[in-house]
Amino acid sequence: MVDLPPFALDHWLSAYDFATPPIAYNLASSTGPRWSVADLCALGDAPLAIDDVVLSYAPPEGSRQLREAIAAFHGADPDAVIATTGASEALSILFCLCARPGANIVLPDPGYPAYAAVSRAWGLAARTYRLDREDGFAQRADAILAQVDADTSLVILNTPHNPTGTVMPRPDIEALAAALAERGVPLLVDEVYHPLYFAAPQRSAAGIANVIVTSDLSKSLSLPGLRMGWLIDVDADRRARIVDARSYFTISASPLLERLATQALRHCDAILPRLSVVAQRNMAMLDALVAQSDGRLAWVRPNGGTTAFPWLSDGRDSRPFCQALAAQGVLLAPGDCFGHPAHMRMGFAQQVDGFDVAVGRIAEALEAL
Repeated sequence: MVDLPPFALDHWLSAYDFATPPIAYNLASSTGPRWSVADLCALGDAPLAIDDVVLSYAPPEGSRQLREAIAAFHGADPDAVIATTGASEALSILFCLCARPGANIVLPDPGYPAYAAVSRAWGLAARTYRLDREDGFAQRADAILAQVDADTSLVILNTPHNPTGTVMPRPDIEALAAALAERGVPLLVDEVYHPLYFAAPQRSAAGIANVIVTSDLSKSLSLPGLRMGWLIDVDADRRARIVDARSYFTISASPLLERLATQALRHCDAILPRLSVVAQRNMAMLDALVAQSDGRLAWVRPNGGTTAFPWLSDGRDSRPFCQALAAQGVLLAPGDCFGHPAHMRMGFAQQVDGFDVAVGRIAEALEAL
C-alpha cells in the first residue's frame, strides 16, 4: 500500500472552513468569490436550463460543447482538449503515464504540495527548483534546466504560481519548452490561475510546442464545487493514452456538471471581472498592511493569481501566529504546509466583504509579536 503523507494544507483548511460555525474571514483560500448554481444559470440573455440533463455518462474526453468552450478560453484547438475531474485528476493521469523505473519529475519549491506527494505515489522521484524570495520568487529557465537529467520524465511550471503569485513570461516558457524538447522531456504548464494577471495580460501556453497545459474551473473561474478540469495537449498519441487513463480512473464527468461548466466558460467575461475587482482591491489592502507593519511582515507582491506568500521578517514559525488569528476568525495558511515555516499563504480573492476587518486583525497580531 502506498504511504501518502498527511495533506497538511487540506487538514488545516478543513479544520476551520468546514467548522460550525465556519471561519468568518477566509484568507487561506486560493479561490475567488463564490457563485451559486442560481447565479451561474442566470448568466447570459436567457437562464440556463438544467432539468433536461440526462444523468448518464459523458464521453471520457468530455462533451464537444465543453471542449470547445475550454479551447476558446485558452485560444486552443478543441481536439487538443481532454476534460478531467478537476486539475487533480489531470495531474494524476500525467504522473501515471510518466512513471517508469528510476524516473523523476522536476517541481517548483515552494509549490502546490500535491505535486510531490502524488508524483511519489506513482513512483516518481521529486527533484525541485528553488524559487528564492531574494530573487522575487522568479521562475527561471536555467534553474529549472539545472535539475533535469537523463531520468527526468516531466517538468512542471505553475504560472501564475501558487503560493507566490509570480508569472513566467510566455517567451521564457517557449524557450524552456524548446530546451526541454531537445532532451525529450515534456513541459507541463499548470495554468489554473490564468488569465488573472496584474501587469500585462499574457496568452495561454496552450499550443506551444512540447507543452501540456492543465487548468480547471476552481481558481480563476471561482467554481471549485464543479470539480471540472482539463488537459490541453497537441500530441495526438499522448492524448489517446490520457483518454484511456481517464476511462480507467473515473470513466467520465457528470453531464450535469459539464453543462454548468460549459455555461461558466461561455460567460467567463462576466465571472473574471468580478474576480479581478475583488483581487485588486484586497491586494491593495495587503500592500498597506506590509508597508505599515514596521518591518515585521515582508512579501513579494503577486503578479498574478489569487495568493501571496509573505513571511515574518524575524524568521519565526508562522503557525502559532496563524493559530492565534484563526481564534479571532481570520484564516491564513501556515507556511509549514508548503515546507517554508516562516511564510504564510494569504488568499486575497475569495473574501468579498470584510477583508478590511481581517487585515486590521492581522495588523494587531503583528504589533503583538
